[in-house]
Amino acid sequence: MNGKLIIFSAPSGSGKSTIINYLLTQDLNLAFSISATSRTPRGTEKHGVEYFFLTPEEFRRRIENNEFLEYEEVYTDRYYGTLKSQVEKQLEEGQNVIFDVDVVGGCNIKKFYGDRALSVFIQPPSVEELRCRLEGRGTDKPEVIESRIAKAEFELGFAPKFDKVIINDDLETAKAEALKVIKEFLEK
Repeated sequence: MNGKLIIFSAPSGSGKSTIINYLLTQDLNLAFSISATSRTPRGTEKHGVEYFFLTPEEFRRRIENNEFLEYEEVYTDRYYGTLKSQVEKQLEEGQNVIFDVDVVGGCNIKKFYGDRALSVFIQPPSVEELRCRLEGRGTDKPEVIESRIAKAEFELGFAPKFDKVIINDDLETAKAEALKVIKEFLEK
């Protein structure tokens, strides 16, 4: 039996990665979508495991051939995207494929797969709380935080386009809600 798709999007600092990592520990037959990138491997990263590593030229050729569900050129010649063929392979193997993508990519995947996909938006309780979380990490300079806040304000406008919005004002509650929503979707 073919798997289903679960799409997660959220502003940086919303707790999306923590929630996804929690869901991966549950018995839901979830597998991460393996993205493609034009950057070079870091450390022990392997082609086909963490990413499919493509040259910028190969990435552009695949864009022209309409091989991506979604993609983005983050910097000049630095692409990230989701190959249709890889997702189809995982679905045919019966895996439920989970995506951690930006809001535009999430909307594109949902549009392509329709009811086979569940799109979930993890929302911070407020922009002020998001700012506190980002500052509390202690990993970013003030100008980076400002850039992330501006991007978050843009991304929050996409929340109504998602099937489910989970407000993460308490992590344990948000994890439980995400688990409930995903289980219900997979049991349909």
